[in-house]
Amino acid sequence: MIGRLLAAALVSGLLTGVLISAIQHFTTTPIILHAEEYENGGGHDHAALMWTDEVSGGQFYLAHSTEEHEGEEGGWAPAGGLERTLATTGANLIAGVGFAALLVAGFHLAGRRIDGRTGLAWGVAGFVVFQLAPALGLPPEVPGAMAADLAGRQMWWWFAVASTGVGVWLLLMVRSLPLHVLGVLLIALPHLVGAPQPDAIGGAVPPELAGHFAAAALVTAFIFWALLGWLAGSCYQKMVEKPQTAAA
Repeated sequence: MIGRLLAAALVSGLLTGVLISAIQHFTTTPIILHAEEYENGGGHDHAALMWTDEVSGGQFYLAHSTEEHEGEEGGWAPAGGLERTLATTGANLIAGVGFAALLVAGFHLAGRRIDGRTGLAWGVAGFVVFQLAPALGLPPEVPGAMAADLAGRQMWWWFAVASTGVGVWLLLMVRSLPLHVLGVLLIALPHLVGAPQPDAIGGAVPPELAGHFAAAALVTAFIFWALLGWLAGSCYQKMVEKPQTAAA
């Protein structure tokens, strides 16, 4: 059983990672390249910023601001071109397999029949939990954008994900009105507390470009989760449920 669960997560996660890397090439990557033209400096810092933000386009939105990154020393960042593309693809593959493992584990714990359509619904829920809800407080950022302290943003991001995840689970998986009310409150809680914000708003990148990136990143993230949910559900049905039915 464990082997089949791992196989379903591995296949769906790797396929999603490859596909979303190709999609990013036409969505978030051109915007990041354009944004870099507005930054001061260059070379190593640009490569590191692009790698961080390009991965965030499909996964997390924990990007560094220019000031934060310039204060770091000794950190590795991929060079431009093929090395950066491979680094981004590798990160997407790891994230795809990791999130697929969470979905497959959720399928198994739910104890319900799963197929591609059901997996798609789970994927949309994953998008809400890991991307949409945190983005309401911390929208995706292009290189050069001003941002609050990184540690504070990371802490709030995890808070938003955990609170939203529990809230969505209570709303969708539990039949109890009081728990549904609790779920709504948990979803709203991070936004009532408020995400950390920078002391000033601005940066080297035009706001139109920053807004374009935020929209493209969220759309790409939705595609990632929709693909992942559908593939994970389909793989779970073929690799886990059908062998169990045949054995029975």
